[in-house]
Amino acid sequence: MTSMTSGALAAIDLGATSGRVILGHVGPDILETETVARFSNTPVRTPDALHWDILHLYGSAVAGLRDVVRREPGLRTVGIDSWAVDYGLMRSGALLGNPVHYRDERTARGVRRVHSRFTHRELFARNGLQFLPFNTLYQLAAEDDETLALADRILLIPDLFAYWLTGEQRAEATNASTTGLIDVRTGFWDLHLLDELGLRRSLLPELISPGETIGELRAPVSDALGARAGVPVTAVGSHDTASAVVAVPMNTEGAAYISCGTWGLVGTEVSSPVVTPAALAAKFTNEAGVDGRVRLLRNVMGLWILSETIRGWEAAGHSVELSALLDAARDVPARDVPVFDVDDARFLPPGDMISRIDAWCDEQGLRAPRTQAEYARSIVESLAAAFAATAHTAAELSGIPLSVVHIVGGGALNELLCQRTADAAGVPVVAGPVEATALGNLLVQARAVGIITGSLESLRDIVARTQQLSRYLPTGRRGPCG
Repeated sequence: MTSMTSGALAAIDLGATSGRVILGHVGPDILETETVARFSNTPVRTPDALHWDILHLYGSAVAGLRDVVRREPGLRTVGIDSWAVDYGLMRSGALLGNPVHYRDERTARGVRRVHSRFTHRELFARNGLQFLPFNTLYQLAAEDDETLALADRILLIPDLFAYWLTGEQRAEATNASTTGLIDVRTGFWDLHLLDELGLRRSLLPELISPGETIGELRAPVSDALGARAGVPVTAVGSHDTASAVVAVPMNTEGAAYISCGTWGLVGTEVSSPVVTPAALAAKFTNEAGVDGRVRLLRNVMGLWILSETIRGWEAAGHSVELSALLDAARDVPARDVPVFDVDDARFLPPGDMISRIDAWCDEQGLRAPRTQAEYARSIVESLAAAFAATAHTAAELSGIPLSVVHIVGGGALNELLCQRTADAAGVPVVAGPVEATALGNLLVQARAVGIITGSLESLRDIVARTQQLSRYLPTGRRGPCG
């Protein structure tokens, strides 16, 4: 790997509960980040639906970029990543309304409409995706026909932000692959599926791959930011998991990853889609990765269950400090708490997680947790069991035995979860980096503008050499990962 130059880059990273603007400095031996802005991502409930507050998110992201430019007037490029599947409906370049949240109840209607024409088995053969009721094709099927008829374009969330910044309407490939509308074998829009679903082909933008330039900042945007003219917005792995997987420091065969935050995305990286009956039965999905890789993974309910449980306690007037709660949970014997099915559909919507856990335990004839520490330990044990089992399944589907599990994202900070995942999987867990999504975003940008060069493995080598990692062994021993 060689360095062509050095420079500063900005990553807009939009998560399901918060967003950030991150200033990065990247070089062959440098990978540094600074969170310049952090802002909430709180959905808005209206009488008709649960919506994303998209203008708040965009305004906050622009304010963060303005702060980045103040610090780094020579900003080289900007990249955007976000959660998947959700979109804005456009007409003549204007947004028709606030995008609907994937946790909105309307998705059930879309599933019924689509499955009245296609079975999931038939769809899996075409798009290679795990059945999730909120995938984009189900959401589109749930749209009001008159509203959909008004739209002339659909833009996924990072593509919408890129359009507002550059004026270019494109669909980045890794996020597009989560829609259910991409042909898993060709990587292009499945136009015949669109026709059969009654969706106009013109609704979908031209695809763009990570590393390509979407466009330059519009003049009014540059002026508002105080940025120099011509700053490019670079397509990255705009599905946040795609960016996170770029920064997983995998260097051995048989490595599985868990991008652990609101969701736990558990899988492995393969060179071509796996659309076998075994993958279908295991509820796995094939999503596009950077550099033509395929992310063979399964969506497992993640730390959403814990965070929503804590939110419920706080709403009831109880003060909860996460580190103290996990310390108390560590002292609860694992044998004293139930391991429940974290993927049960009842845990998907916002609401009273405690009652749902209690109901699940009652249905199974198990004693429900009683204290906050017991609930936390039960959640951790249940997540660890699901993560470990899914990692082994991913390895089996890829044909290479599991040798190590990498946990990146916020879950890498949860020592109890990391240790229990190692214990359940029976292989080492390497935790870190926490900022994997932002790092992957920045690395793809840096390579695109010539700051660094090299393969995906070379980018991961920078991560391994510059970031703090921890290793958890199944025996319970833990130490630095050199």
